[in-house]
Amino acid sequence: MPKPSPEFPALREFLRGYFHQDLADEYGSPQAAAKQFWQDADDEQRMAVANEWARLLDHTKDRSFDHANELLRNLGSAWTFTNPAELQKITEVFRTHPKSELNRRRRDS
Repeated sequence: MPKPSPEFPALREFLRGYFHQDLADEYGSPQAAAKQFWQDADDEQRMAVANEWARLLDHTKDRSFDHANELLRNLGSAWTFTNPAELQKITEVFRTHPKSELNRRRRDS
């Protein structure tokens, strides 16, 4: 079982605060929860979460989808993603930060 990484403190805080057991009742979807975080957070928090999300995706890109879910659970998520498209929807929310690694990667590709 992968252990939580200390390199994802902002992502851990985001997952515990928004991807909790009541996510579906409170937000309706993980994408809606991410959008709510984006509205609630300050610029520094948004950038930190977006960049840590990018690093997490890099860390899991050559591994199974189950590994990504397990790592997210270990970081505090109570939500289990059912397919990579769900992860991509979160990426799109986080990509909106102009200084995020995700946004930079999109411009560079």
